[in-house]
Amino acid sequence: MNHNAWPNRIGYRFARRALQLVSVLVYGIRCNGREHIPAEGGVLVVSNHQSHFDPPLVGSCCYRQMGYLARDTLFGFTPFAWLIESLGAVPFNREGIGLTGIKETLRRLKRGEMMLMFPEGTRTHDGEVARFRPGFTTLAVRSRAAILPVAIEGAFDVWPRWQLLPGRGTIHVRFGPVLTPDEIDNYNEQELIEEVERRVRRCSARLRQHPTFQRSRKWKSCRDTIGRNSRAKREKYRKLS
Repeated sequence: MNHNAWPNRIGYRFARRALQLVSVLVYGIRCNGREHIPAEGGVLVVSNHQSHFDPPLVGSCCYRQMGYLARDTLFGFTPFAWLIESLGAVPFNREGIGLTGIKETLRRLKRGEMMLMFPEGTRTHDGEVARFRPGFTTLAVRSRAAILPVAIEGAFDVWPRWQLLPGRGTIHVRFGPVLTPDEIDNYNEQELIEEVERRVRRCSARLRQHPTFQRSRKWKSCRDTIGRNSRAKREKYRKLS
């Protein structure tokens, strides 16, 4: 399927507008740092991974059309596969992107498109940014694409991986300064992985300074403390009985 065909482009724009409206009304989404998004050229967008919401949320915050990598298991249901392919999805497996996914991602980056990926490899278990897996930097180096770091905050609280359906909450997205192809040339692979991860973590830290997330973290800390104290008391009474 040609995701750049005009029906798909129109569908993508309509879906983005609809998602922007819903996400603002339901989740109070804010998109910060959009001035860092390159106006043209291939861009590998690198984000932390908090929930199933992440690909459409990051895409809705960007004025350019953006493809993304999606688990191959999501393509098993034909109507849904058609939908996400029309929105630019490229299938990959959990252990690696796979040859087809690599070739398609490289083709799109070389054509000057934007592609989103999550180097953590899976959704977070605790809301924190996990260590980035190697491999994603090769796509940027071989395609001469820029790397755009982005962080999402609040999506984990809204839809953690063990929860069947999403709840309510606030979600913010922040784009960081881009790494240009010339800047990328100054790093070896491990250094580049560490630099991109550092930039994503910096975006995440900036988002967490917002009062909404500070209050949320204080509440979770109090809740965890109460839970630990309750467990300790139950254990104490159990030993005494």
